[in-house]
Amino acid sequence: MNDIAEEIIAELTIELQKDPAFNADILAIKVKNAIREVILKRNYSENSYTETQIKEDLYNYYSVIKSVALYDYNQIGIEGEVAHSENGTSRSYVDRNNLFADVRAIAKII
Repeated sequence: MNDIAEEIIAELTIELQKDPAFNADILAIKVKNAIREVILKRNYSENSYTETQIKEDLYNYYSVIKSVALYDYNQIGIEGEVAHSENGTSRSYVDRNNLFADVRAIAKII
């Protein structure tokens, strides 16, 4: 799983590095957590997927993992908020679960 994590961390680091509050360690945690969530949602353990098969399949969800990691990174300090207004600027946030819309569990055929 390190391959996909390293690629996503590298891309997001390029995108976020100019932010003075950027923290590479926290970003790495967010990427790894997003990967874990996709793995749980895909339900690989129930279907006897090998480590190699899991790694290959995770690339199908590259953009989902990247989006979730970025979403979680950007939510630091505002967890639980659905909207935020400050100095005339209003922001509303998408439901985090919507980011996983394309991730389907693998069904086991009996």
